[in-house]
Amino acid sequence: MATSVDEQAQARAQVSASSDAVPGSAAPGRPVVERFWNLPNTITMMRMLVVPVLLFLPMAESQSASRVIAWLFIVAALTDILDGWLARRGQMVTSIGKLLDPLVDKLTVSTALVVLLAMGRIPIWASVMVVVIIGRELAVTGLRGVAAAGGLVVAAGSLGKWKTTCQNIAIGALIFHYPTFGLPAHEIGMIFLTIATAFTLWSGYQYFADYFGSRTAAG
Repeated sequence: MATSVDEQAQARAQVSASSDAVPGSAAPGRPVVERFWNLPNTITMMRMLVVPVLLFLPMAESQSASRVIAWLFIVAALTDILDGWLARRGQMVTSIGKLLDPLVDKLTVSTALVVLLAMGRIPIWASVMVVVIIGRELAVTGLRGVAAAGGLVVAAGSLGKWKTTCQNIAIGALIFHYPTFGLPAHEIGMIFLTIATAFTLWSGYQYFADYFGSRTAAG
């Protein structure tokens, strides 16, 4: 009987302690509940709004419309840097954010490349570069999923960051299409698309080499 009373007292003490805990903190042994609508995740979701805008590009091929959509794409690309910085600085990195951020990036880039190819702003002979870029994104995403299931983390390398930078410059310039600031936007876009494709192949090889290298070392 005394043991039962002691157990009840301990339970009441635990309830009292948990009620006095700091909001947002998790009790020992309990999973942390992540907030979806934090600032970085909200910025990521807002960045997704550029996808339907890109779909309207074939219906608005004028120079002014191209410039507006190009600037929207550039702003979206810059917010990708911003939301990552905010998440790390404010300790707001979440599991859903880790999923959404690369997913939105790949959706935006893939949509832009397909639309530009359909419009002829990426010539048909360069369609192989579009296939390589999109195919690489799918392959690396799948690799990361397999690695995560096995307890391995495939981190982004410097080559991947260079690839992303060149890719965004290429897409932005190709959306501008017409001469901008006295520069041949289309030609610049094609040059950077070629460079981005080279980085795509190089970084893709590095991802797979690192993964299979770590598997061999672990074995």
